[in-house]
Amino acid sequence: MAGKFEQNLARLGISLPATVAPAANYVPARRLGNQVYISGQVPSEAGKDKYTGKLGSDYTVEEGQAAARLCAVNILAQLKQALDGDLDRVVGVIRLGGFVNAEPDFKDHPKVINGASDLMVDVFGEAGRHARAAVGCYSLPRNVPVEVDAIFEVN
Repeated sequence: MAGKFEQNLARLGISLPATVAPAANYVPARRLGNQVYISGQVPSEAGKDKYTGKLGSDYTVEEGQAAARLCAVNILAQLKQALDGDLDRVVGVIRLGGFVNAEPDFKDHPKVINGASDLMVDVFGEAGRHARAAVGCYSLPRNVPVEVDAIFEVN
């Protein structure tokens, strides 16, 4: 039987994808004591970027939120793998770091990263509330519009 966090994902209609190997010299997840650090995840599905371009010219805030949510889904897939398949070992979400590839006059970076933040709260409830950064940048790898990394407390 699936744990409570897996049940929340199912209720949201989310099936976690298979994880993808890193594209460079890093690991996707690293555990240190009771914390798991998840490397930046981009909005990809089945190993292909679903979104490419910038907020403010190619994408609306709402589309950026969808891209950030997909980053969060990929974060959860990496976390599940790091926890040997058991998301119920999560005590809480400590922090999300969000990077938004945006035009110079774009000002809604926090709204975009809400796509990832909202999913963490939807899945983990109060334990999903976290500290956060939402940073605008001029470019991201492969021209994706959003990248999100995370830190979790686990047991």
